[in-house]
Amino acid sequence: MLQNFKIPLSLTLLALLIAYLMGGVEDMLIVAILLVLEISLSLDNAVVNASVLKNWSKKWQDRFMTYGLPVAVFGMRFIFPLLIVAILANMDFWSALTLALESPAQYAAILQSAHHQVAAFGGAFLLMVFFQFMLDRDKEAHWLGWLEAPLAWLGRVAAIDVALTLGVVVLASYQVAAAEQVAFLLAGIAGVIGFVVAHGIGSLLGDGSGDRVVREGAAGFLYLEVLDASFSFDGVIGAFALSNNIVVIALGLGVGAAYIRSMTLVLLRKNTLVEYKYLEHGAFWAIGVLGAIMFVNVSYHVPAVVTGLAGAALIGLAIVSSMIARKNDEKCAVA
Repeated sequence: MLQNFKIPLSLTLLALLIAYLMGGVEDMLIVAILLVLEISLSLDNAVVNASVLKNWSKKWQDRFMTYGLPVAVFGMRFIFPLLIVAILANMDFWSALTLALESPAQYAAILQSAHHQVAAFGGAFLLMVFFQFMLDRDKEAHWLGWLEAPLAWLGRVAAIDVALTLGVVVLASYQVAAAEQVAFLLAGIAGVIGFVVAHGIGSLLGDGSGDRVVREGAAGFLYLEVLDASFSFDGVIGAFALSNNIVVIALGLGVGAAYIRSMTLVLLRKNTLVEYKYLEHGAFWAIGVLGAIMFVNVSYHVPAVVTGLAGAALIGLAIVSSMIARKNDEKCAVA
């Protein structure tokens, strides 16, 4: 098992050393806290990544694990927040980087001012991911049958996932100030469009069967990276409650992302999704809860620890349910 985590473990030691050299024990502890927080918030991301990658060839699985890691660590948790600040403050990238290093409080304030738009985009994208799975009328197994079966039946309505998600975006927009409503709505629409484009191109490049499997290739890679970004946005902004240092934040969240990539690899290699048949369901319910919490956060602050525990609890319950179902299947087979 340790062999599968040698890269994130090495990165952990390096990140803690860098943090200690930068700011002593305090920064080192912040990196450790952010690392644990990122893992707890993204457990469901690892399961969903595995559910997509299981349909890919080993070549593309390896490409995602190799090239996806630096994109997740440096791109989504360091470069992308800088780009957001650059756009909001109407400055170039290097000016945003200088601002982050020299005036971290001002940088944090600008990034946090985009929280509503970030929540709208990320929340809409995650809800689309959730509905894409739950509304699949061809899904054979149901974990929470009393709820999943009606959702699968509702999936017969064309584009119902888009309608439901946009409905949530519109309702949530009434919770933001009037001056921000247009930007909020546009960000939510962009989240829906981003999902449709990334997922749609991946399906288009497949075998044309019309199912909802994300195909391997550049489009599928893009889909998984946007999914990862949707998970990381809120975490990046929330991390400023602990530190204004973008390097410390990138170290903690980036190493956490490395653990998620390794967890994805373990799930694939151990064929865990087959062994625990409801694990995938639990992960998608966790994604739905996270997407909903992003919209709730527009009006009410939900602590990150609550979000992380909710996701972990759903995945844990799904694992327990899978173990019980497996024992029942074994008893029926013997009988």
